[in-house]
Amino acid sequence: MSLGGGLKLVLIGDGESPHLLKWARALQPRVQLYAISSRGFLPEFLKLLPDAQRLALNTEPEHAGGNVALIKQLPRMGAWLADTDADWLHAHYLTSHGSLAWAAKLGWRLRAQIAGSAWGSDILVTPQRGGAWRWMTKKVLRHCAIMTSDSLHMTERMRELGAGEVMTFPFGLEAMPKQNAKKQPWLCFANRGLEPIYRPQLVIDAFARIAAAQPEARLVVANDGSLRAALEADVAARGLAEKISFVGRLDAQAQAAHYARATWFLSLPESDSVSVSVLEAMAHGCVPLLSELPANREVIGDSARGLIVAGNVGSLDDLPARMAALDAPRLAIVNRDWVAANGLFEPHVQRFLTRLKELTPA
Repeated sequence: MSLGGGLKLVLIGDGESPHLLKWARALQPRVQLYAISSRGFLPEFLKLLPDAQRLALNTEPEHAGGNVALIKQLPRMGAWLADTDADWLHAHYLTSHGSLAWAAKLGWRLRAQIAGSAWGSDILVTPQRGGAWRWMTKKVLRHCAIMTSDSLHMTERMRELGAGEVMTFPFGLEAMPKQNAKKQPWLCFANRGLEPIYRPQLVIDAFARIAAAQPEARLVVANDGSLRAALEADVAARGLAEKISFVGRLDAQAQAAHYARATWFLSLPESDSVSVSVLEAMAHGCVPLLSELPANREVIGDSARGLIVAGNVGSLDDLPARMAALDAPRLAIVNRDWVAANGLFEPHVQRFLTRLKELTPA
């Protein structure tokens, strides 16, 4: 184990992702932290770690993996890691950054062990793309001494692919938000990406049913993506432009304000693990309306904390009546309490680091 400050750990991932930054904030006080980014780094990363402890590869990787530009950076990365001599390489998104960590360890004979954190589609989607992807995923999993997963469903898939030790915990909140706004009874909020995998069209269709039954209903659509223009055109064509607002990408403070006022939160992706956005919404007392996925059932139980919405337009007809039957003010309290007990990040990070220390040779 490294001297003078406990474990020496290198995060390997997308330094422009707020999710990787969240891991860095949690780890930085507890380990000697270094970071490699396949792209650049968010400004807060620059404040968190000195230049000597960061390496930006400045590529534009495809999240499905197999990016040639990223592979070309392997010699630079391997040499930097050999010089750093870390105890652990902590790779986030297994089919791209996990593959890099494995290749660097083999090619430069690094003593570091690999910890892998699965993010969702790297396990739930990529291995289904073909034999080569499945082979690569299995190879990376077998070279990880320990892994993290944010849902029991994803953990099962990882074990089917040959994973060894997996710690399962939600990629939760850093702190519980304060309750500082009055809920608007039929205000809905959605903030997943406006891309096909998140099915924003189904969100619009669901809200159209809600608005037909509840004329006072309103929907705020945050975030951005390739489908935004088509969605805005569809909303205008349906005469819903006064009820649905597209507000683009929001900073954390603006997003928190929308969560705080909304009673309902819509998240209807076709594939997902436990979503941080859903946990954030529940922490703000929103009632989630979620797609039929195993991880979503883990979060809301058997409709104890929200509603499961099937993934076709015909299944939406009874949605307004199902919503009206719920005691939303009571669920606001129930959901906050559940997230406080199950959805905070800090205790799980400490447990993860305790396990890394146990696995690290003296």
